[in-house]
Amino acid sequence: MVTVIVGAQWGDEGKGKIVDALAPEAHIVARYQGGANAGHTVVCEGKTIVLHLIPSGILHEHVQCVIGNGVVLDPVALRQEIAMLEDMGVRVRGRLFISHKAHVIMPYHKLLDHAREQQQGIGTTGRGIGPAYIDKYSRVGIRVVDLLDRRVLEEKLRHNLAEKNALLAKVYGAEQLDVEAIVAEYLEFDRFIDEFVTDTTTLLHTALREGKRILAEGAQGALLDVDHGTYPFVTSSNPTSGGACTGLGIPPTAVDRIIGLAKAYSTRVGNGPFPTELHGSEGELLRQLGSEYGATTGRPRRCGWLDLVALRYSVMVNGITELALTKLDVLGMLPRIKVCTRYRLGGTVLKSFPVDVPTLDNVEPEYIELESWQCPLEDVTSFDALPRQAQALVELVEEHCGVPVRLLSTGAAREQIIWRQ
Repeated sequence: MVTVIVGAQWGDEGKGKIVDALAPEAHIVARYQGGANAGHTVVCEGKTIVLHLIPSGILHEHVQCVIGNGVVLDPVALRQEIAMLEDMGVRVRGRLFISHKAHVIMPYHKLLDHAREQQQGIGTTGRGIGPAYIDKYSRVGIRVVDLLDRRVLEEKLRHNLAEKNALLAKVYGAEQLDVEAIVAEYLEFDRFIDEFVTDTTTLLHTALREGKRILAEGAQGALLDVDHGTYPFVTSSNPTSGGACTGLGIPPTAVDRIIGLAKAYSTRVGNGPFPTELHGSEGELLRQLGSEYGATTGRPRRCGWLDLVALRYSVMVNGITELALTKLDVLGMLPRIKVCTRYRLGGTVLKSFPVDVPTLDNVEPEYIELESWQCPLEDVTSFDALPRQAQALVELVEEHCGVPVRLLSTGAAREQIIWRQ
């Protein structure tokens, strides 16, 4: 049995908290795509923990955690994350398993990412994610398994650096890299990572045969999917639910539940179209109330009203069976609440979400206005105890998206969740 957790907006929907909340009922939590450009935040006993590569189930002692083949692995970020968790007293060794097929981010990927971002302005984090995926699909990427053989590693590095150094020097005017220094660095990383490396596809299939419950954790959000998002202002992988199958090596027939996460409003980091974006004082107020700053980069997030046109699209492409609505408490602190229910373009009502940037840049969102409840929700433990105005928002989301809202987050702490049957 596999439950897939997907971001249903532009990322930053609170996946870390929801995965952490669902982990007690799981045997394995497996991350299926992305890299250290995604930050998943869990607030536990007043302490904020930000995870970038290791699945959010790591805070539960009984859970095994998998980093799948679809993830691109940053050696520096991984070592820092393991050290952080061990300093906190969290047992990682013996519980973390890393796919031998996962691709590794190299120093030249980060240099190229920074150089290209200065020219293109997509809004990437500069962590080398995109260039690593480019190499993967160009069939010149270096995988974890390649670190096991110094000869293979040197041969691949020399081949890659012949091209990368020429690009860095002649196109971007950046420094060139030394093969021997990189080989030494990554062979040392191999010694560190060796105890975690395994055939995670076989591990997961064995777990499925034994009837174990698996949570597949995605990074970013569906509207940033490289195929189904607002291209080219997207990430470099597939955060949509289908990415769980390719990123972990599990069949679609194993997936029986897909939970889409959405904030009660919308946010976006980086550039790209954002129809319901709030500018000026309203947007800044929402940013401050929601502490909307990137967990990985600290960049301020762009903020706007909940967009049900985009959310319906996400439900469709992911096959979402239920929704989790986060930051309901933040939305209720606003003096008024608006929700986008459809788009117009030149007087015509659009029947679907347009993913081409010129169209999306020019749509006019149509809103309905709801009453705000303007009271705290952190102590509310049931749907029936919510203010009627908050219930009305949830019911509106269900009506327009056609799926039930099963989880509601009413605060940052892990226990501040309402579960609906």
